[in-house]
Amino acid sequence: MRYQPDELFTSAAPYYAKFRAGYSPELFTHLASRRGLDGTQRVLDLGTGTGAIAIPLSEHVREITAVDPDPGMLDEGRKLAAERGATNIDWRLGDSHHLDQLQLSPLELVTLGQAFHWTERDALLSALDPLITPEGALVLVGGPAPGSIEPPAWLEITAEVRARHLGPERRAGSGIYTHPEESHQDVLARSPFSRIETAYWDRTIARTLDEVVGLQFSYSYSSPAQLGDKKRAFENDLRDALIAFNPNGAFDELVRTEAIIATRP
Repeated sequence: MRYQPDELFTSAAPYYAKFRAGYSPELFTHLASRRGLDGTQRVLDLGTGTGAIAIPLSEHVREITAVDPDPGMLDEGRKLAAERGATNIDWRLGDSHHLDQLQLSPLELVTLGQAFHWTERDALLSALDPLITPEGALVLVGGPAPGSIEPPAWLEITAEVRARHLGPERRAGSGIYTHPEESHQDVLARSPFSRIETAYWDRTIARTLDEVVGLQFSYSYSSPAQLGDKKRAFENDLRDALIAFNPNGAFDELVRTEAIIATRP
């Protein structure tokens, strides 16, 4: 295990719930259409976070088991689900290394939103094979591959300030993050779920200064727990740098939601 799942997003949950952009609504209508979701399916949303997939997807399926290793994420997810009237989600503490402890019924769909890279991918796919029905699917949801869209210029400002306070390496809990060398598609190609189709949707998110600052605390590498007693200084420096970069306080970003749907051949 490269990372301890329960320490990656410690303290980040309230910021995650408030400041993350979520996924394009078109994702859920696309999944409903492509996978024939008619309110009868059982779904596992693994690494659910605050329910960015589970809550909107719950409108299309019978029940969702939403699993995350961080209790704070689950608490925020329950609050959001209650606000939106989503009553068919079972919020469970757990992670990809202990699927056997969840005692899951057969699944027509498994989703992971920006979580697959945290797992031992080959091992997870093998573990999911007996759980997913023969005609079922695995869906990986996340952002674009590096270099596929132009990042906003203000993103470099946040990276520079973060490096001044936390160092140049990207933190991950008590360790350092290493991005997988192989793409998700290459890993899927040698798995039981080797038939792959991809779709994506773009939209522009307009953020205020406060929203850009809050967003930084939602990340595993710049959460309040990572910053510790540097949090206030980091926030002050970031605000100053962003205002100097753009005094009008408007920070737009082109955000891409990408879905990889993987099924058995």
